[in-house]
Amino acid sequence: MNLRKWVLSIVAITAAATFIGFGFWQLRRLESRQQQNSLLASRRFAPEISLDSLPADTAAARFRRVRLRGRFDFENDIVHTLRGRGGSPGVNILTPLLRRGTDTAVLVNRGWVYAPDGMTVELRPWREADTVSGVGFVETFPTAGVFAPPNPERPRAFRRLDRAAIAKLLPYPIANYYVVLSDSTPSFRPALGVAPAPNVPPRVPPAALDEGRHRSYAVQWFSFAAISIIGLVILLRRV
Repeated sequence: MNLRKWVLSIVAITAAATFIGFGFWQLRRLESRQQQNSLLASRRFAPEISLDSLPADTAAARFRRVRLRGRFDFENDIVHTLRGRGGSPGVNILTPLLRRGTDTAVLVNRGWVYAPDGMTVELRPWREADTVSGVGFVETFPTAGVFAPPNPERPRAFRRLDRAAIAKLLPYPIANYYVVLSDSTPSFRPALGVAPAPNVPPRVPPAALDEGRHRSYAVQWFSFAAISIIGLVILLRRV
């Protein structure tokens, strides 16, 4: 075998090995996604529990379906900015839920509303019933990454939900998790065919239980590896 064939072989085999490595990496990501989906589904479709019954560990509480009862404090609304929905810019509105027997409030993501700049919205029209009895899903505050300081012109608007910064704005302590409201009474009963009132923001749907595109990406990488080897064989026969 001459030098040219050796070089072609080394390049093709190295490329194929690299592509195979990427393919198995995508399969590992797929497996991780499937495990996460299995965990999410087991919690999402488990029986509802009360907030007081949640485990202390927020990682174990995440995605659990909980019952909400209390009173909304609309004067202390928080805005989660740059939230898209169906290709439109908007924000999510988070409102503290005050409950009897505890001085710790729970932030509740009440839903999404349109905002042309993705940051600014008039909150008063979105004040629904003060008292709430509903169901939601537990979510955790982000803990990693950079938290930009709030804009002084919009001190209650956050690109990322910085729990420590939000707590400084409120006159009471807040839980170390928040809840995404999915259904509440009496203003929002889609199961009974009752449309939400005009002052009720569209609820934020739970995360989709899909596997992403990891499987198709793995197939692509393995195909590239096969092409490299087949191409090498053809070239070696012709050179």
